[in-house]
Amino acid sequence: MMMQFRNRFEAGQLLARRLTKYANRSDVLVLALPRGGVPVAFEVARALNAPLDVFVVRKLGVPGHEELALGAIASGGVRVLNADVVEGLRIPDDVIEAVATRELRELERREHAYRDDRPAPDTQGRTVILVDDGIATGSTMKAAIEALRQLEARRIVVATPTAALSTADEMRPDVDELVAVMTPADFAGVGQWYEDFSQTTDEEVGELLERASQLPDPM
Repeated sequence: MMMQFRNRFEAGQLLARRLTKYANRSDVLVLALPRGGVPVAFEVARALNAPLDVFVVRKLGVPGHEELALGAIASGGVRVLNADVVEGLRIPDDVIEAVATRELRELERREHAYRDDRPAPDTQGRTVILVDDGIATGSTMKAAIEALRQLEARRIVVATPTAALSTADEMRPDVDELVAVMTPADFAGVGQWYEDFSQTTDEEVGELLERASQLPDPM
């Protein structure tokens, strides 16, 4: 059934209903892709009684057409390139390096802002539920998945309110499970599936992470 979510919080509540088998488990960790994934993941973590943190990933936008992803970078030095875009537009290596360098600075800034120098969560041997507010091309999520593989997560579950059908089908073999409320075939962008798709601020991210840290630990 195709629908519009009122906002990211409602989307997270609906998504959490599809993840109940992960509730109250000490091995489960919910990681949000900031910033838009954090309100969604907050509702998921609260419903599952699981800890919440962020996993910072930055899209590498094509210069002049930043909405088009040529790839993405993630914590731990991971870089994923969209070969179709890079080769199709003949983007030279020096342009890719310049974009990656700029986005790395923003990645590091966000890690500092969100965690206030707290260490990143230990994902080794854990079941990680990766949450974003939607998945279009999937380049950002793919970077996060690859980074978590390197960090030796035991099980990776991608969870999102909405994902392009073709992207979801392509991504499923790369993870242990992909959970989505809906996977439309006609997918122009994530924002079309939300009534309120206003930008999530750094301050809101920090507030939600603080609220999540006060929730009781899973039994």
